[in-house]
Amino acid sequence: MTEFDHKQNLAQVLQRHPNVLYNPSRQQMIQAAVDHREALVAANGALATWTPPESTGRSPKDTYIVRHPTSEENIDWDSPNNIPMEPETFDMLWEDALATLSGKPRLYITDRVVGADVSYALPVRVVSYWALTALFTDNMFRPVPEDIERSIFARRGFTLLVCPYDKLNRTRYEGRLRKLPDGQTSDMAVAMDFDRMLGVVYGSAYGGSVKKLIFTVMNYVLPGEGILPLHCSANEGPEGACALLLGLSGTGKTTLSADPRRALLGDDEHGWSDNGIANFENGCYAKLINLRQEKEPEIWHAVFHEAPYLEHGAIVENCMMYPWGVFDVDDERFTPNSRASYPLRFLTNVKPDSRSGHPRTILFLAADANGVLPPVAKLTPEQAMLWFLMGYTSKLAGTETGIVDPVSTFSRFFGEPFMPRNPDVYARMLGERMRKHGSQVYLVNTGWSGGPFGVGARMDIHLTREIVNAALSGQLEDVEYVEDMTFHILIPKRCPGVPSEVLFPRNTWADKEAYDARARKLARDFSDHFDRAYGDKNIAPAVVTQCPGK
Repeated sequence: MTEFDHKQNLAQVLQRHPNVLYNPSRQQMIQAAVDHREALVAANGALATWTPPESTGRSPKDTYIVRHPTSEENIDWDSPNNIPMEPETFDMLWEDALATLSGKPRLYITDRVVGADVSYALPVRVVSYWALTALFTDNMFRPVPEDIERSIFARRGFTLLVCPYDKLNRTRYEGRLRKLPDGQTSDMAVAMDFDRMLGVVYGSAYGGSVKKLIFTVMNYVLPGEGILPLHCSANEGPEGACALLLGLSGTGKTTLSADPRRALLGDDEHGWSDNGIANFENGCYAKLINLRQEKEPEIWHAVFHEAPYLEHGAIVENCMMYPWGVFDVDDERFTPNSRASYPLRFLTNVKPDSRSGHPRTILFLAADANGVLPPVAKLTPEQAMLWFLMGYTSKLAGTETGIVDPVSTFSRFFGEPFMPRNPDVYARMLGERMRKHGSQVYLVNTGWSGGPFGVGARMDIHLTREIVNAALSGQLEDVEYVEDMTFHILIPKRCPGVPSEVLFPRNTWADKEAYDARARKLARDFSDHFDRAYGDKNIAPAVVTQCPGK
């Protein structure tokens, strides 16, 4: 099938279908979701929905990239998340999705864009039979700007078919989709075709499948246009200085980026072009488990404020709700990955155009449960490229009695599942932009001090906020630094609001030899992972030498 055939076949299905709603109003989508029992109206007016157990999160092993000879050299097929799919298999998915859509009583089409900078806003057309999917795109993606013709993608929009509650014929896809542990062929697929700008979500009702598929598309197409995509939050100070925060789950990214003194651009996906920073999205997809109003008042208000349901439209996904319509965010029996989708405008301190200039400060957040990284360190461009490649944090193996040995976790560019291109591309683009615009990168450890988990203590959030404030205000630019030769980072001798002895982690350990041993072990983890992931990936020698353990 040619690209024309795919679009032509879709057009024919839509032409023949008796009930197609093109870009329905927000109120229409909310009402349809309620009328057709896709969601319940909670006591506060939000929409509550629950997906099948296999759809309570993304399905990375069922997520595919179509492999074409014309573009395969651009993609790192050694990355565990870049799973290839034959074009013929994708064509089968497209045909099956069209057949499924044809048989549904009503179809919804939403035309949106991804990207607040119109010069590279990507038009995205989503076709589904599920009103909540349409509403999700209204929450998460942006309205089409009047001057969309200015976009480099104006004639290269992306079309996505979504069949969230149907399953594929396992026999038909035998040998084409993965085998499950029980020997059966998988009956779901999330597939994207970068060359033909087409996608299919089939069998996954998780809202994040739609969101992250489009994010992955942006992370592929933008570097080809000289734009660096970033998995980060972004905010702007009163004087207009932009800051980016990158970090994996549990590092404090959401908490630290929600600063009442700074306007939020977005919490998850941004692009860095010659024009500066721009949010991709129109909304947030926040985790709800153990959410606390006093700690995250903005998120809490966005999700749980009271409003008539037709004016609300936040989608609360897989969160425990009592019969009287009140949520219990601490109940994780169904899934710890409960989520809420809501528009950015539900937050009180946002920058409406979701754009800013070039970032003055970039923070890499790591929750080091080993307790060997300093609370803050400055990174040279080469060091920043290395830590960007590694995307380090650590997770705890369990909570049995006694000391739990932290497990080093690496996720390239702080978003490995969504970064399909060869890794040298993203790393090089970051280094180029740092040098061109004078952006300063700091590594901030929000993890442990004085010893590893079980011995030391978690960094005090107030100290971390002092560090972030010092970095964002420029107070760390002119202090004296000492290079840590194990981790190849620059530790400041002083930082406003932080006791000087805390800045050097070895000083906080009672057992100095134990610190040295733990630091050497973490450095070996870095070196071993680098060799496995990037040993033959054309990484610049000046960056390789900055890897801990090298």
